[in-house]
Amino acid sequence: MSCSENTNANAADPLETLDDAVAAAAFRRLVRHLRHRHDAQNIDLMGLAGFCRNCLADWIRDAGAPFDKEEARAVIHGMPAAEWKARFHREATQDQLDRMAQSLKKNAPAP
Repeated sequence: MSCSENTNANAADPLETLDDAVAAAAFRRLVRHLRHRHDAQNIDLMGLAGFCRNCLADWIRDAGAPFDKEEARAVIHGMPAAEWKARFHREATQDQLDRMAQSLKKNAPAP
């Protein structure tokens, strides 16, 4: 699984005027929500929105977080990724894989 950066950032976007502390609080709330909703599998998130918990981990690294891949995933998952996978991961169905493939086509190409 992978996701592309799709920022669509421009100065006229009201999102760019959002205070960083407010944006950070909203991001933390999103992550805590995903930590609680283990039933929302990464493959389902990828199929619906083209990103998942692992993408969030990549994005915090891209933004400058001083973590390696596994450390960043632990921040997002709230535990080591291997432990999260052992406790909550379910094998993807072919339908889920197909939805993910279609969803990823909608993501912008990586810069």
